[in-house]
Amino acid sequence: MKKNKIVRMKILVLNCGSSSVKYQIIDGGKLNLLVRGSVSEIGSEDALFWQQRDNGSEVKFKSSILDHEQAVQQILDSLLFKKTGILKDISEIFAIGHRVVHGGEYFSKPTLITDEVIEKITECSQLAPLHNPPQIKGIEACKRLIKGIPQVAVFDTAFHQTMPDYAFHYGIPYKFYEKYRIRRYGFHGTSHYYVANRVAKLMDRPLEKIKVITCHLGNGSSVAAVKNGKCIDTSMGFTPLEGLIMGTRSGDIDCSAVLYLMKHEKISAAQMDNILNKESGLKGISGNSNDMQKIVEAAKNGDERNQNALDMFCYRVKKYIGAYAAALNGVDAIVFTAGIGENAASVRASICEGLDYIGVKFNHLANKQTIGTEAVITKNDSKTKIWVIPTNEEIVIAKQTLDVVYHINGM
Repeated sequence: MKKNKIVRMKILVLNCGSSSVKYQIIDGGKLNLLVRGSVSEIGSEDALFWQQRDNGSEVKFKSSILDHEQAVQQILDSLLFKKTGILKDISEIFAIGHRVVHGGEYFSKPTLITDEVIEKITECSQLAPLHNPPQIKGIEACKRLIKGIPQVAVFDTAFHQTMPDYAFHYGIPYKFYEKYRIRRYGFHGTSHYYVANRVAKLMDRPLEKIKVITCHLGNGSSVAAVKNGKCIDTSMGFTPLEGLIMGTRSGDIDCSAVLYLMKHEKISAAQMDNILNKESGLKGISGNSNDMQKIVEAAKNGDERNQNALDMFCYRVKKYIGAYAAALNGVDAIVFTAGIGENAASVRASICEGLDYIGVKFNHLANKQTIGTEAVITKNDSKTKIWVIPTNEEIVIAKQTLDVVYHINGM
């Protein structure tokens, strides 16, 4: 099949969660969004389906969707809807790209999905028990429902596989790495990859000659140090729990404090896992919410705990920026992305306060005017540029899916 014919076809991008599936159809030629949607509350008689076309037309309804296969079937059916769909026939889907959270050390690049690949992803489920299993369900559902269409796994961890061993190893007996592969893996890789590439292009600099710190700040947050297009360190670790304070995750904490709590509160490992991942972070500190917008508003109104949560979050991000500026031996650009990074101007301002030692001259007016759009928020003579760049992980997944299929077919 000729490439000029293939690029007119569509790429289905799937992101499967434990009770949801988010999806997009991306044009294979221009790599632009055609349709996006989601199925939420899977397993319910009142699961919510939503779909929106590039022209703004949308459809919403509730339906009984009891598992991921039914969700994928509903998505495929909806893509054929006369008014809000985009396909005349399912055969227009050229390939399917799946977001897969954990690829362990098996995968350092996007990979064509085979039975052997599914086995490896399943093995990695012990490292990402909340994420990999539903993503496998999505892959298996597509195998049954759309036979013969190539599927590609794009891993959150892949971008970080370039970290040197001194950055990814932990200071525990080496035998545990050999036996269990306990090490730093890092996550949000497609987002860090996208904004690092995008900022190089916006600055008209070769990616291979630029040093960037990327800050993916949302309910889950991480920072990465990217040198010459390769990740050399990142804040998330063996799991997405390590690093920054997040919406409900604690981030960095002394292991002895965890052991102390387990002993004195008689908390099981499962209970402690729940506390650290779902009851901590901004929610645990503020006492009322993991929503940064609500925390900022409460802090403005004088609430001390919310102010403390805000200060802790900003300080932790700033601390990682400083550490990574040292690891990179200087930095050309710092990028803010994801929900908080793209939209919370006051949070960006707080993080960037006092970064003049690495050549930052912050532009407060530009920062206040920037919400969810690409913009530089430093002054023209700032040695280190700070950018806001909305992330686009789906475009990365679609492009890498195309690249894999082209390569496999020798196109």
